[in-house]
Amino acid sequence: MATPQVIAPPRAPAQVAPADPAPPSPGVQHVNVRHASGFTVIGNHLAQHRELSLVAIGLAAHIQSLPAGARVGIKSLTARFPESEARIAAALRELEAAGYLHRSRVRLPDGRVVTRTTSYNQPGATAAATPEATAPPAPRRRPPQPIPVETRHRAAAQLLAGLRRHAAQLTLTAADIGELAPAVTAWLDRDVHPAAVRHALTHDLPALVRHPAAFLRTRLTALLPPPLPEAPEPGGPEVVPLQDCDRCERVFRAPEPGHCRDCREADAETGSAAA
Repeated sequence: MATPQVIAPPRAPAQVAPADPAPPSPGVQHVNVRHASGFTVIGNHLAQHRELSLVAIGLAAHIQSLPAGARVGIKSLTARFPESEARIAAALRELEAAGYLHRSRVRLPDGRVVTRTTSYNQPGATAAATPEATAPPAPRRRPPQPIPVETRHRAAAQLLAGLRRHAAQLTLTAADIGELAPAVTAWLDRDVHPAAVRHALTHDLPALVRHPAAFLRTRLTALLPPPLPEAPEPGGPEVVPLQDCDRCERVFRAPEPGHCRDCREADAETGSAAA
């Protein structure tokens, strides 16, 4: 009887090499999860602000996340974050100049003067926008110029319509001009020359402006200068402005921001003791 032959098993199928993964794309990649609680909505006009420092942007986001009544003085913020008093004080001044904060001085019944801070998640918002908002006191303004409202509105509309001569990206529709004219009028009411308004709107433009009306609305709001101070009486004494102490937040008079007399004396005593 013939010996059975051992048949070799069939050859294993050839392995197919996996395709090379797609190369990673440059730039940031986002992994986003929808928040159901414990979150704060921050506008891109703040998060991507081109003129605020990173310290100021982060500080504004922190303040907007706090509940009403939380302490946001320089001493409280310095105790919470590693930045120095000087950096936090400078960041607060940045936010105040950009319209995200308003600090007013309030006299308490016991005679003490304290600083009250109001946070705005959108510069130019009114106190009625949220129930917890506190209206800032009306600024002291120079007597209004005797210019008819129609004339000022027409000048603002002409300025907006002429922006395309200086930057083609800022071509506006007639409806856009009508909506933006009151914001330009606010600049003219504060004695800002039309040429200065035009420069503020057209300088340092991004490479592409997709929505010129929204872009100009943001600049008109964020860069609105404060009213001019009242001119002193001829021959009268010079009034030294009020300042907030960068350390204890006490209100004192000085030509420039800094520390009050008590804080300066405490520093001097500390230095003497160390010597």
